Amino acid sequence: MKIIVPMAGMGKRMRPHTLTVPKPLIPIAGKPIVQRLVEDIAKVCGEQVEEVAFIVGRFGETVEKSLLKIAESVGAKGSIYYQDEPLGTAHAILCAKESLSGPLVVAFADTLFKADFTLDSSAAGTIWVQRVDDPKPFGVVKLNEQGEITDFVEKPQEFVSDLAIIGIYYFQDGAYLRDELQYLLDHDIKDKGEYQLTNALENMKNKGTTFVPGRVTEWLDCGNKDATVFTNQRYLEYLQERSEHLVAESAKLVNSVVIPPVYIGENVTITDSVVGPHVSLGDNSTIRSSVVSNSIVQQSASVLHANVANSMIGNFATVTGTPDDLSLGDYNTLRV
Repeated sequence: MKIIVPMAGMGKRMRPHTLTVPKPLIPIAGKPIVQRLVEDIAKVCGEQVEEVAFIVGRFGETVEKSLLKIAESVGAKGSIYYQDEPLGTAHAILCAKESLSGPLVVAFADTLFKADFTLDSSAAGTIWVQRVDDPKPFGVVKLNEQGEITDFVEKPQEFVSDLAIIGIYYFQDGAYLRDELQYLLDHDIKDKGEYQLTNALENMKNKGTTFVPGRVTEWLDCGNKDATVFTNQRYLEYLQERSEHLVAESAKLVNSVVIPPVYIGENVTITDSVVGPHVSLGDNSTIRSSVVSNSIVQQSASVLHANVANSMIGNFATVTGTPDDLSLGDYNTLRV
């Protein structure tokens, strides 16, 4: 089994947090989004993952080394491919064409999920979906009476289905997918100016490939600051349910209260403060004389004499004063 992870964009909706790192490397409960995604897919695959291929922009050597370590963490070989132009989802996946063979999962790196199943590798293709209240912003699928996918509809303005495609796909034959993606580029078949994976899926379906839906218990988006803070909240709850250890032994708590679930990284210092619930504190961060709830505080950041909620605070950033709802990027300082 292989995992193909397109993650080429820096993520404009997540600025200022994506000015220095791509969005998939923002931490959720102490681990980058993309690491959580890869680990969760590896759990539901039901077999050893042999390779994780990342399709990226030119993020630099430090980011690429981090991604290769993520592949190693699930016992897989890591590969790096580049998408230098944003030409669509089909084009992004095809940038990793040397790795498109055998059974594989394609997972776009701005989503997380909760699932309690093992992937059925005997299916020709599985498209993971989640029922949504408003399907208009999403690609959706229609099903027949046998539960097979009959249609793919991109952002329907009239109701056709409420089963939204969450951006995770299984293909039993990666080479077949590669050939169908190449066909789109060779014949310049675009939708809204880009090469779309859904066009390849439609062609495969028309040739007799049966796609079935894969259902997840919960779909968590990391598209903007508020969505990411909520995802951190829900993920901390999952980890607490699984009885995972979330507080590092090296963390120092002095005259402070911690309200779980919280993640506290290595060498964190909390003094005269209340932290939690639903807070993630990165390694070497400092909280002093403050109240922090429902927030992500990244590595080596400081919160001093502040009341912080529903916030994201970047690496090496400092907050002093009494702001409430923040989105503060790396190395910034805010005093109120």
